[in-house]
Amino acid sequence: MIYGETGTGKELFAQSIHNGSRRANMPFVSVNCAALSETLLESELFGYEEGSFTGAVRGGKKGLFELAHGGTLFLDEIGEISLGFQSKLLRVLQEKEIRKIGGGKVIPINVRIICATNRNLFEEVEEERFREDLYYRLSSLELDLIPLRLRKKDIIPMAISFLNEECIKENKKLYWSNDSIFNGY
Repeated sequence: MIYGETGTGKELFAQSIHNGSRRANMPFVSVNCAALSETLLESELFGYEEGSFTGAVRGGKKGLFELAHGGTLFLDEIGEISLGFQSKLLRVLQEKEIRKIGGGKVIPINVRIICATNRNLFEEVEEERFREDLYYRLSSLELDLIPLRLRKKDIIPMAISFLNEECIKENKKLYWSNDSIFNGY
């Protein structure tokens, strides 16, 4: 579980975890749970069979769990999902399988789940707004990303690193004699 304010780079951090793992050559799939209605989130995560609802795409659709098979599924703003949907997610994590909406076929999945939130989920559990069993399933490792405004000493090294990366991408050389270009900061 990655905790941090909006804009602290939780998804970038999750991508770094994925890229440094044995799953690096497999898909990294991301979804913002707060950006979708519960119905849409369910169809995005689990996929659906043709004709399962009005507007269902011909031939059905693979869900993000299937698309992330072998890789990592990043669930951003996990604290925003309803208790009912939390039950569905918990079942998937326990059983390591899904069923598409409108389908009966069981589809085994093998994904690493990384979640992020800007909420204190322990408090949400205490106030019965987040399932305790799901909380413990997701929070075996917790990371707190501190906002950059509280880590000012990291700004210059990060800026230099980004500049160097861009120069490599663009096949350019970066010239400066010292860090004086950053002294005004």
